[in-house]
Amino acid sequence: MKRFATAALILGLASPVFAESHAEMEIPQETVDAIMSMLTDMECQMAPDDIEMEDGGYELDDVICKGGDQFDIELDADLNEVGRRAE
Repeated sequence: MKRFATAALILGLASPVFAESHAEMEIPQETVDAIMSMLTDMECQMAPDDIEMEDGGYELDDVICKGGDQFDIELDADLNEVGRRAE
């Protein structure tokens, strides 16, 4: 039981570190530029710092589109929109 508790503690402490390092991976500038251009064409805008790599694609947080609607948008690796949820 003591071994299980130690393993759980180690995994519990390591998980936030892994998640943080994964979320903060550097996104190539050409990808950021392509995403920002795509958003301009969609009449939307966001801070480039709110682009995160996620599950082989990208998550765009706090995208504000024409009319004032705000969304989180998910893109696949080829920058195709695969999900959108209103904020």
